[in-house]
Amino acid sequence: MAKTGIALGGGGVRGLAHILALETLDKCGIKPAAIAGASMGAIIGALYASGLSGEDIHAGVNRHIIRKGDDLKNILAKKTDLLKWLKLATPTLRRGGFLNADGALHYLLDLIEVRTFEELKIPLTVVATDYWSGEVVEFRSGELLPALKASMAIPGVFPPVEIDGRVLVDGGIANNLPYDLLPPECDCTVAVDVAPTRVPQEKEAVPGLLDAVLGTFDILLENADRQRLAKSPPSVYLKPKIVGVRTLDFDMIEEVFEQAAPAMAEFEDKLQQL
Repeated sequence: MAKTGIALGGGGVRGLAHILALETLDKCGIKPAAIAGASMGAIIGALYASGLSGEDIHAGVNRHIIRKGDDLKNILAKKTDLLKWLKLATPTLRRGGFLNADGALHYLLDLIEVRTFEELKIPLTVVATDYWSGEVVEFRSGELLPALKASMAIPGVFPPVEIDGRVLVDGGIANNLPYDLLPPECDCTVAVDVAPTRVPQEKEAVPGLLDAVLGTFDILLENADRQRLAKSPPSVYLKPKIVGVRTLDFDMIEEVFEQAAPAMAEFEDKLQQL
């Protein structure tokens, strides 16, 4: 039987669209033999590799946000989870960033009761970038927390992470869609790209400072991915059309799901053809 590997790209809140892709994999009865992820793709990949289904992860997200259809009863039922989540992203004075992700990652790892790569049910590759050399750094063993922190360390937002004498930042800088890092025994490779679809905004045609920095970051990653895709494409490529959602727009989670959902029917057709 053919072995399928799946790569989940980085993209901040847009990376939650990976959950719909994983639900589609589950629907098709495809169990990945390996997962590779960068930034948010690494986090979603770790949750899935721990044994959670796409539906489980989706339900977990819904418990931690107020959805458009939630009435007061539903909101009160979620109160404990909502309060926990609000306390997890904390400001930091550490050099190189203004947000600390430790609390959020500890919370997620506590939920899945996994601390190391070796405890995962599906082999996982987490991608980070060596700040000084620019090289791709791949994690496949040892502690999960430092690897995930490094993989999501968006420059200027989260502080760099030091591991084994190396200063590491966001994995997307070196390889934002790491399907080429899946093990060679994977006969089929699936790549899920959550880069934004950029269209001019009439009211905000000129971006502000943070939007300009993160938007330029997205453009650089997308150009690098485009070259890699042209040279050696994966077996299946999925890029949901997500418009007007910036990397840190965590108040737009429902919009991410709504915009990504239409792409899943075609994705399912492609998977059925594997």
